[in-house]
This record gives sequence, C-alpha cells and structure tokens, in this order.
Amino acid sequence: QVQLVESGGGLVQPGGSLRLSCAASGFTFSSYFITWYRQAPGKERELVARSFSAGSFSIYADSVKGRFTISRDNAKNTVYLQMNSLKPEDTAVYYCKAVVWGKDYWGQGTQVTVSS
Repeated sequence: QVQLVESGGGLVQPGGSLRLSCAASGFTFSSYFITWYRQAPGKERELVARSFSAGSFSIYADSVKGRFTISRDNAKNTVYLQMNSLKPEDTAVYYCKAVVWGKDYWGQGTQVTVSS
C-alpha cells in the first residue's frame, strides 16, 4: 500500500536550517510528483513546494522562494525539503502528499517550530 513518512522536524532558532525528508513506498515513486504542505495552528493547510517527476522542475510558494529547496532522490524513493533562513512564521506541521491513481495520500506530518 502507498505510504509516506516524514521526518526531520524539530525546534530551531530564527535564521536556522532544517532538512525534512519524505520517504515513500507502495508506488512507482519516480513517476509521480510529490508536494510538501504545511499547516499552522488556526490556519488552512497550504502548499509549500512541489517536485515534479520529470527532471528537476519544481514550484514554490512565494513565502518560501529563495529560502526553501525541494529535491528528490528517486533511487531512495525520498523527497527532501531543505529549509534555510527559517522564520517564526514557518512554524507549522509539515506534510508530504502524493496523488496516486487519483487518490490523495498523506504522511503523518512532522512538527517544525521556529522560536528563540
């Protein structure tokens, strides 16, 4: 079955960095795009970045452009989100999602807290 497992979250000071990982299984990973979302308390879930299956094409939310980088290792069935210059407003639960055979699959999420 399709599974997505996020890891790498934690507590970091403003200006710091974290790298999140999303390990996937149960589908042909290299054929699908993977999206990172985040949800802060009291707010709707929002798209952060998306990695398309073909080449290195990706898209980002305006709020993270120039600070976050999404990448993928198809040999390891893993997508990464490198987050630099973190701000308190980046605090949220981060989720990865895949749409496989028309169905949404989500990971359990990983908490990122940016605070001094």
